[in-house]
Amino acid sequence: MSTRNGEMVEITVPQGVDAVLEGQELVVKGPKGVVRRNFAKIPVKIEVDGSLVKLSTLRKRKEDRAVLNTCKSHVTNMFTGVTKGFTYRLKVVFAHFPLSIKVQGDEVMIENFYGERAPRRARIVGKSKVTVEGDDIVVTGADLEAVAQTAANIEQSTRIREKDQRIFLDGVYIYERKKSE
Repeated sequence: MSTRNGEMVEITVPQGVDAVLEGQELVVKGPKGVVRRNFAKIPVKIEVDGSLVKLSTLRKRKEDRAVLNTCKSHVTNMFTGVTKGFTYRLKVVFAHFPLSIKVQGDEVMIENFYGERAPRRARIVGKSKVTVEGDDIVVTGADLEAVAQTAANIEQSTRIREKDQRIFLDGVYIYERKKSE
């Protein structure tokens, strides 16, 4: 479907999900939680019309169509997040010094990494939930970007510097990304 000047995409709001536009911020509420996203700096017009979210560009150019499809993906991910949720699984790997992982408030503490005295810290973003299950760390939440950034923060906090990464394999690594059920 296209408008007079640009392209237009309609996304159906899933059943049991509420989508509200507050200024340029889209707020999506569902059984798994609430996800907010600000579209103010993106050149796309957003409208919520009953059970439809309408996205349209201002011009009819290839670049605008690419931005429109990106926005469509963001909105679809918001709907998936509040209905199913997202889960990232990380594996704790060590050869000599046993790592211990603890969640304290809005931080993940990685202790005894290569025998270091001070724990390494990774920030938990948004309302993501982090649980430790043996040698696995599970990050879950409704906001895909918050879950992915939390998992990346944990992985990056155990990055090896100034050593050969083929030999020093200790760390925490993402091994699974999926939609929860």
